[in-house]
Amino acid sequence: MMYFTKTKTALVAATALCGLLAGAAQAETWRAWAIHPEDYPNVVAMQQFADEVTEKTEGRIEPTVYANGVLGAQPDAIEQVRAGAIAVGNFNMGPMGEIVPATNVLSLPFIFRDVDHMHKAMDGEIGQRFSDALSEEGLVALSWMDSGSRSFYNTKHPIETPADMDGMKFRVMSNDLYVQMVDQLGGNATPMAYGEVYQSLKTGVIDGAENNYPSFESSNHYEVAKYYSITNHLIIPECICVSTKVWDKVSDEDKAIVTEAAVSAAETQRELWAEREMASKQKVEDSGVAVNEVSDPAAFQSAMEPVYAKFIESNPDLEGLIRDIQAIE
Repeated sequence: MMYFTKTKTALVAATALCGLLAGAAQAETWRAWAIHPEDYPNVVAMQQFADEVTEKTEGRIEPTVYANGVLGAQPDAIEQVRAGAIAVGNFNMGPMGEIVPATNVLSLPFIFRDVDHMHKAMDGEIGQRFSDALSEEGLVALSWMDSGSRSFYNTKHPIETPADMDGMKFRVMSNDLYVQMVDQLGGNATPMAYGEVYQSLKTGVIDGAENNYPSFESSNHYEVAKYYSITNHLIIPECICVSTKVWDKVSDEDKAIVTEAAVSAAETQRELWAEREMASKQKVEDSGVAVNEVSDPAAFQSAMEPVYAKFIESNPDLEGLIRDIQAIE
């Protein structure tokens, strides 16, 4: 009888251990890509997302956030997510246009009147249209984040009118729309990786770039580019996007948890973004950067008419989407 009891106890223990091992085997470790420093609003929000997913799935999914672009530049990271090598990323829609043409609409200069206009569009039916387009190319957009409004900065002088950009070399993200935008304003566009901008500004390879206040500050570009001219020419949303290859393996229960965590993270990011934007603005002004609002914003906007005309000619199917965004009150 004692032999049977010992054997039964050992069998129960072995069964329990197998159960634990099976549970561990089912746990999914997700690599999560982010380009900014760890204290940046987007990365703080991504870490919140990772923590919430780990907790609420009881460890079935465990995202690990890799900040500072250590897993690669954004175009490479997008491809890795599409391939499933990286599970999830916080991507700006700017470089996404080469993969998902519809997202180029979000890169049209002055497509959004302000950040509130962008929120209304992306949180509603318009945002769902972009989500559908992304899903066809291996990406599931779980939520939409801010990236502020972008303006020009340079090492030479304040920009008041497009004429002040004549002949100057400006770094842009990898998207032909940005090249056209700078060309129409009289500058020379230079697509370049984000990590190369500081040294290129310092050595004169480029004269300027364009970005929002937090990126201008956190990248230390303000140390070498002492003129920041507010044009608000681009307001480009960002996503928390997961690989469809990864997503298709997730249970419906965990999909609901992950989606809820992504939406909550986006809400946090928007709040932190507004705070960080003001703090970054103050920091760059205190450092001696000359900040000015352009004296003739209409001149910049009207200069974009050929960009829109060319875009619609090449993408007639997207004209309705452009008009629908512009019609949102």
